[in-house]
Amino acid sequence: MATLLQPGTSAPAPGAAAENKDPLAGMTLLSAEGQQPRAKQAVEITKNALKRIRVAMAKEGVSPDAGGLRLGVLGGGCSGLSYNIRFDTEPRLKDKVFVFGAGIETPNDPSGAKPVRVFVDPKSILYLAGMVLDFEETLMRQGFNFINPNSTKSCGCGTSFSA
Repeated sequence: MATLLQPGTSAPAPGAAAENKDPLAGMTLLSAEGQQPRAKQAVEITKNALKRIRVAMAKEGVSPDAGGLRLGVLGGGCSGLSYNIRFDTEPRLKDKVFVFGAGIETPNDPSGAKPVRVFVDPKSILYLAGMVLDFEETLMRQGFNFINPNSTKSCGCGTSFSA
């Protein structure tokens, strides 16, 4: 395969493009209340994910004041573990609760810029700490993406991984 170069430029070293690709490039990351950005023991979401969570919660009738989005990890799937995402009416006793987006307006926001809560159980946080939840909407694909630094291998389905 030939590479077209602009005058005065040189070809990148083999493998350099893949090494420098930042999976979070161009995303607006939101840290949970009380958490430092990119905290290792927390999860983060993008502004696109915040928008989609709010719309889906309103559609499902989940109150942002009491309920939230539950992120989890289950055994199984092509690579050994799989992501689980669903709504819950309240956090469980030992859940880590992350609060995102208070006062941040998103387009077509049915909540009026209310914060959303994300619940993670104690076992799942071992695999999800440091993860970013994004929402992608393209011509080819629509859905949540788990950008997980703990994942050592994933399969083509996008919901299964190894850690």
